[in-house]
Amino acid sequence: MSGNHQEIERKFLVRKDLWYAYDKPEGEILQQGYLVSEPGKTVRLRVSPSCGYITIKGPAVNASRDEYEYPIPAADARELLEKFVTRRIEKVRYRVDTAGKTWEIDEFFGENEGLIIAEIELSFPEEHFEKPDWIGEEVTEDHRYANSALAEQPFSRWEL
Repeated sequence: MSGNHQEIERKFLVRKDLWYAYDKPEGEILQQGYLVSEPGKTVRLRVSPSCGYITIKGPAVNASRDEYEYPIPAADARELLEKFVTRRIEKVRYRVDTAGKTWEIDEFFGENEGLIIAEIELSFPEEHFEKPDWIGEEVTEDHRYANSALAEQPFSRWEL
């Protein structure tokens, strides 16, 4: 995706016991960090083994926000992460297609280890979708679960 894109996304915790028993596809290791992370505005760098992206996101309103994402060479993304980012997250992302929708499931490493979040992108906020049995509590409106927030205040430091 490139250019302007209206992202409509809902986010859920994953039921670990059912997820671990699920026959998953191969995951992709991702590193990401934030050049800007403030209320209503983030600029993110993401790198996988083969490609990099720079993404600019606006404020979220009803699970929807503006998103601009552009591919950049993986080597550039790694260099930018090293030189300009102090807070980052690492995760394995799995993509699971079910009932005509693609779920992105992130298993986090490091200080966010133990956290597994599933996201689904929708065409419009009220769109109906089926939830696989491994989907748990919805956390779309809980901003602690935003990747930018997890980079700043990792899951392992939360007072539960």
